Amino acid sequence: MNSNPEGHGNAQASIPSRLESRASRWRRPMGYLLAALGAAYAWSVMSAPIDSTQGIIQKILYIHPPLAYGAYLGFVITGVGGVLFLARQREDLDRLAVASAEVGVIFCTLMLVTGPIWARGTWGVWWSWDARLTVTLLLWFVYLAYLLLRSFSGSSPRTARFAAIYGVVGLVLIPLNYYVIEIFGSRSMHPENLERGSLGDGMGLPFLLGNLTLALAFFYLLILRWEVEAQRRLDDASTSSGA
Repeated sequence: MNSNPEGHGNAQASIPSRLESRASRWRRPMGYLLAALGAAYAWSVMSAPIDSTQGIIQKILYIHPPLAYGAYLGFVITGVGGVLFLARQREDLDRLAVASAEVGVIFCTLMLVTGPIWARGTWGVWWSWDARLTVTLLLWFVYLAYLLLRSFSGSSPRTARFAAIYGVVGLVLIPLNYYVIEIFGSRSMHPENLERGSLGDGMGLPFLLGNLTLALAFFYLLILRWEVEAQRRLDDASTSSGA
């Protein structure tokens, strides 16, 4: 694909770009690496010591924060993709923003599922309108609305531009979500954000492997979803041109 602006609804413009093609070549080796890393991750979690206070439920630590980081990453890439799309009018960048938002919502959903499980085991309740929980739920709704907008409004230039701006504006919730504990202090039920030395003996390796594994899983799913989005738009364009 050349560097000229891509027209929505044009079959030729929907063909995967060089950027997408290069990313696709990495998907297979990433899959093999993900399988190996996932096995090491599972072993490290099973071998990690059981917390003396929380018990075995504490092992959700090795998946819950990494899921949060994956959600943040997905929404940040959505915003960056939106900015680049507005600047360059390249449809592959719009497809990247859509794909990243979808993967980010998946990670955010899993974070919202694992959080209450951990809360039930430590706080004794499934859900509390804790500051971070509330902002996380709001973040989930914002990017779910982004996906609904793209799903029901198609891929017209106007929709893509509006969604790009919307995706960028939604980014303000990410630093708020991260620092809300410090803002509310003791009024937040969540513990403080993890810092150097926060983890006990034997917890560092599984936490590190959890972050690496889920980050790799994120990029694997992102590339796969990017490919699917490119093919979907190509099919839509071919159907429209043949009508």
